Amino acid sequence: MSRIKTHVKINDEVEVISGAHKGKRGKVLEVKSTKNQVIVEGARRIKKALRRSEENPEGGITEVDGPIHISNVKKVG
Repeated sequence: MSRIKTHVKINDEVEVISGAHKGKRGKVLEVKSTKNQVIVEGARRIKKALRRSEENPEGGITEVDGPIHISNVKKVG
């Protein structure tokens, strides 16, 4: 299996250039090269339901950073 080359890496500063979150900037937290997605800190916040567990006995809803297609971000500086 070959690696897919991407123009951004973890901890790079990027800006979203298209889509609903256009203009937002943040740091890359994760790169999913097989799915052509990146997770940018604070750019796309989504709500996720959590089941009850030992760490979270109440369960509930939390906000996490969602993925953005890699073609919709550009490296800044």
